[in-house]
Amino acid sequence: MVKAASGHAEPLLEAVRSLEHIDEAHVVAGDFDLVVEADAPEVYDVIHSAATKIRALGDVTDTKTYVCLE
Repeated sequence: MVKAASGHAEPLLEAVRSLEHIDEAHVVAGDFDLVVEADAPEVYDVIHSAATKIRALGDVTDTKTYVCLE
């Protein structure tokens, strides 16, 4: 889940989609602006994508990561 600075969800969407391990990303309405799905062989790689790569993008104000255990 990604919060974007006001008015920056659409431009941020393309930047997020271009990152390694990102399978899907969509602009949504609600508490967060983007829902992002990542997949990688190791959980560390998914967390690294969220904690480091996504947060480093300009106009990201907050993230929340959920890990699917299935």
